[in-house]
Amino acid sequence: MSLSCFAKYAWGVLAFNISVILWGAFVRATGSGAGCGNHWPTCNGQVIPRAPEIKTLIEFSHRATSGVALLLVVGLVVWAFRAYAKGHTIRRGAVASFILIVIEALLGAGLVLFELVADNASVMRAISVSLHLANTFLLLGALTLTAWWASGGEPVELRGHGATPWLFAAGLIGTILIGASGAIVALGDTLFPAESLTAGLGQDLESTAHFLIRLRLVHPLIAVAVSVYVIILAAYFGLPNPSLKRSAQTVMTLIMIQLLAGSVNVLLLAPVWIQMAHLLLADLTWVALVVFSASALARQNAPQQAYVHEYVHL
Repeated sequence: MSLSCFAKYAWGVLAFNISVILWGAFVRATGSGAGCGNHWPTCNGQVIPRAPEIKTLIEFSHRATSGVALLLVVGLVVWAFRAYAKGHTIRRGAVASFILIVIEALLGAGLVLFELVADNASVMRAISVSLHLANTFLLLGALTLTAWWASGGEPVELRGHGATPWLFAAGLIGTILIGASGAIVALGDTLFPAESLTAGLGQDLESTAHFLIRLRLVHPLIAVAVSVYVIILAAYFGLPNPSLKRSAQTVMTLIMIQLLAGSVNVLLLAPVWIQMAHLLLADLTWVALVVFSASALARQNAPQQAYVHEYVHL
């Protein structure tokens, strides 16, 4: 099936936003978040910084690409309203993407203006980072749905599926919790790097350790528990269904690779490159899960999924 120009553009906007998110992680991992000082939207009080330091270039380039991402989403909305009728799901997906990317920009601005960057290790920064990640996942989810629907995906229909939507909602929310806790752990790895694996484990178990260090034990537990749940979900609803099998297999494969990458991240003491790879896998896993969930809850699958649920209930 050939994609329309709009569908190709929508997938391109999604890919560009993922690259911006990865660069944002690089900004955090390299401690360049204060590269533009506490100024926003200007950089150190200038529209274009003069004779900038490396950290200023890193931060400024992230802001510039974030601005481009916003413009691309605006283009997505305009195109959707011109190409699709009033009330179309693609219009709603594009509008949701615009709202979420505006929130994304405001959250980023808040981190800078309230100086929740660089060496700041406060509770407020941890909360802000986790909220930022949650909104990032929602943004990617909206962009994914917009592109998926534009590629021929059926609209989601929650009625007629029994309890199935709640099962998928639990998997999606759990995956967001993995990402949010992972963002906090990544912050702790940046601010309190361990000299060795043994030293890092010792820090984690110290009752007097900083809360960002002690939280490093929580993330793997959440990740494993939610991953097992989502794998079971994908296997149960996806593998027996020919139309969902490939999507389910993609989700399961990405989760297994992601768990492996997380283990390598711990063993290598979270170098920047593996942090970036870990985040990329998290984004791709989320996108795949959104597509799988939308496919399973699509209007055309409602009768079948409802029957499966009733059969199991009996």
